[in-house]
Amino acid sequence: MVLSFISIKKFADEPYSKILGYPKATSRQIRSRINELEKLKIKSISLTGPTTLGNLAILGKGYVGVVVLAKKGSKQVALKIRRTDSPRNEMRNEAVLLKLVNTVNVGPKMFVASKNFLVMEYLEGIKIIEWVNTLKGKGSAKKLKSTVRKILEDCYRLDQIGFDHGELSNISKHVIVGKTKSTLIDFESSSTNRRPSNVTSVTQAIFIGSGIAKKTQKIYKNPPKEKIIKILKQYKQEKSQENFEKLLKILKL
Repeated sequence: MVLSFISIKKFADEPYSKILGYPKATSRQIRSRINELEKLKIKSISLTGPTTLGNLAILGKGYVGVVVLAKKGSKQVALKIRRTDSPRNEMRNEAVLLKLVNTVNVGPKMFVASKNFLVMEYLEGIKIIEWVNTLKGKGSAKKLKSTVRKILEDCYRLDQIGFDHGELSNISKHVIVGKTKSTLIDFESSSTNRRPSNVTSVTQAIFIGSGIAKKTQKIYKNPPKEKIIKILKQYKQEKSQENFEKLLKILKL
């Protein structure tokens, strides 16, 4: 599908201005944000994605910002726009956290940030819950195991650097599965000051929780919950490579 991109200058006016200043902004704020985008070399935005803002398509929406597909020069990027009612007063802190996870090859690559914007790698894909729904027939167990293992390995690397994502118990919104790569996204609630529980949260969400766990159980037979909980307790006490390998073995990954 060929995407059409709209010049950011057009985002000074309705209905597009709603995206730059969601949920409510003055025309002065919008103009200021357009200037900010020009400094970041963001030329245009494409209204595409699974979420809508009014009747405009976007990539995603959270309590801190809205995410759209944009162009920086000729490169397609994901642009996170700070909401005007956001509890965060700037985007730079999230940029620091994203840079940190990038050091262990986790998350979309962080490119540049300013007060109201975060520019990062655009990863084409679908949310993990939708992806699991597409798995059918021969080879689906192998695909599922491979993807889940990759996500857990990312989580293990975050645990090792003392980084807690913060929202992985609600995995369906925070993991994207693409053709070439699956990745954790959305680090706005992350912290290096909490005890990390990335591996634990994802294991519980995929194998013990209700939504996605019921679907994975149909694709391949999971071990009994008691076994998983027992090894998770061990891993919680000591987040060692040995305990992580034991967990993978019990999960048949």
